[in-house]
Formats: sequence, structure tokens, C-alpha cells
Amino acid sequence: MVAETKWYSLSPSQVEKKLNTNITKGLALSEIKKRQQLYGLNKLREKKTLTIYHRFINQFRDFLVIILIIASIISFAIGEITDCIVISCIIILNALLGVLQEHRASKALEALQQLATPKASVIRNSAIQKIPSKELVPGDIVILETGNYVPADLRLVESSNLKIDESSITGESIPITKDTSNIYNEDISFAEQRNCVFMGTIITHGKAKGIVIATGINTQMGLISQMLESVGEDETPLQRKLSEFGQKLGIACLITVAIIFALGILRGIPHIDMFMVSVSLAVAAIPEGLPAIVTIVLALGMQRMAKRNTIVKKLHAVETLGSTTVICSDKTGTLTQNEMTVTTIYSDRITYNIKGQGYMPYGDLWVLSQFF
Repeated sequence: MVAETKWYSLSPSQVEKKLNTNITKGLALSEIKKRQQLYGLNKLREKKTLTIYHRFINQFRDFLVIILIIASIISFAIGEITDCIVISCIIILNALLGVLQEHRASKALEALQQLATPKASVIRNSAIQKIPSKELVPGDIVILETGNYVPADLRLVESSNLKIDESSITGESIPITKDTSNIYNEDISFAEQRNCVFMGTIITHGKAKGIVIATGINTQMGLISQMLESVGEDETPLQRKLSEFGQKLGIACLITVAIIFALGILRGIPHIDMFMVSVSLAVAAIPEGLPAIVTIVLALGMQRMAKRNTIVKKLHAVETLGSTTVICSDKTGTLTQNEMTVTTIYSDRITYNIKGQGYMPYGDLWVLSQFF
């Protein structure tokens, strides 16, 4: 019912009645618990994280690694136990190193997400409370001020000189003026709804009060997130090249083995002897150290990126980023924060340096120099 309602076509009092809430007092605690069970937490659906076991298994999917596994089995079968042990150790160490680096990156991202969990000011039981935004439910009354991130989709009930930066969901770089009095009878897109504000946008000017009309995956941000989930993952350029190299190497080894085996038979050498020689040559032709070298180099790249405050989730993504020649991206809100801020003031022969972050209403003022 909540997701299907055209909230932009209703007045604040109609929204209040439909969601069975109170603009002045907010929801009661008993009602909040019921709605949390009904609607769940106010957060986007997260992809299932791979277990260490699955990460370890994924390390053996490269074609070149598969060839090395086959070579290890053949070495064991023909009695070359030393070669079998060496190749197996290389394969396992390569997999462990890849798992370790990806696991570290995953944990670092989880820690950042915990730190970035925003708070929301709500009216509950006639009192203003500060709660984690994930605990919001439809019907909650949220108070917004300049610098706040909108924690859920809201229908505005009060506003004063309100402007919203919606670049994160619409790409529009100019702040949008919002007003509670607007009511639309026709079907319009969410970008045209001037009486609603949406999760993930930021208040650039003014203040407001709104009723939560959608949370979690039912928000506009949640719908965008679901569309992104349907996008598949392609192999990186390095993975494709290694796979092609492995295939060509495998074919070349088979052809070489067949030729040497045939020449030996023509010269009258016993079949079993020629088979052992051919297989030994094929195993010797495989570069056992290549996967380990590639993994080590990429791991070093991940560590260097981490020192520059960049977390890489997947090992092979390091090479992909390095081989990128053209990046097509929306600048505002993507490469930049769309927050025009004053950093230095020169007044009356005095230079001031202003410390602060974006639209947050706090910071420090430092006198850098005076000229007389």
C-alpha cells in the first residue's frame, strides 16, 4: 500500500491520516515496533558477501590455474612427486594471497559503512529523538536542517526556504526548491515532485519537517539500487588475456606432445617411454610461477592504492583501473560533491582561512596573515 500510493497528489493532512500518524506527536513506541516488523530496516539491500571458502574456490577458476592443477595431477601420476609438490604449493599460496587481499578490502569497506551510518532527527512520543536512520519506519516524523542527508523518502508537511541537492539520484547539479503546498493531480516522475524529498539527497538551504512515506528498497534510491544489481560482472582485461594465454598454451602443449610422441613411435621407441617423455615436456612447458607473480604484483598494487586512501575490492580490478584510458562520468555529485564552500576570506587587509566540511553548519576561522 505504501509503495503504490501517489503521495505527491495528497495534502499533508491526507498523508497523516493515511499513514495513521501525528505530525505533532509522531508515532508511539508500540506502533513503531509493529511497523519495523512489517517494513523491515530502512537500508538498501546488500549483496551477499562471499565466505572465505567461496573466495578461496574462486581463485581456481582461471584457465591457467586449471592447467597447473592438471599438470600437478599428471606429475603425480608419472611419479614426479617433487614437481607435483612444487606446483601444488604455488597454486595454494597463490590462492591464499588472493583471498587474504580481498578479505582485507572487504573488511575495510564494512568498517567504513559502519562509520558512515547517518542519524536522523525524529519526533516520537511527542519528543525529538536522534536515532540511526536504519530504524525509521513509514509514518515517522523527520526534522531536516541544512547539511542533513535525507534518511528516507518523505512527504513534506512543513518547509522554510528549502532547497535540496538531488544530484545523487537525478544528476541535476542545481539545488531544487521544495514546497509543501504543491499538490499534483497528474502522473509525474519523482524528479518533478516538489513536495517530496528522497533518500540520499542533501539539504543545502532551509529546514523542513516531513512524514516518511517509503523506506529501504521501496525508496527511489532503493529502486535504483535494484536496477544496478541486475548488471552482471564481466571479466577484467587481465583475466581475459590470461585466459587466452592459457588456452593457447594448452593447445600448443597438446600439439607438441602429439608431435614428439609420433616422432618417437616412428623411430621405434617404446610407447610407454615416449608417453612419459611427452608428458614431462608438456609439464615443463607450463609457467608454474606466472599466476603467483601476477597475484603478488596485483597485491602490491592494492597496498599502494590503500596508502592513497583507495580500497580495491577485487584483486584483478587493480590492473583494470591501470589500463583505463577514458572515463565517462557525470561530474557533479560523482567526481565532485556539488558543495560550493568558502575556504579563504580576504577582508580589511586580513586573510582568514575557514575550516569545515561542505554544508555542515560548523567549522573554525583562522587568521593567516595581516597586511598593514
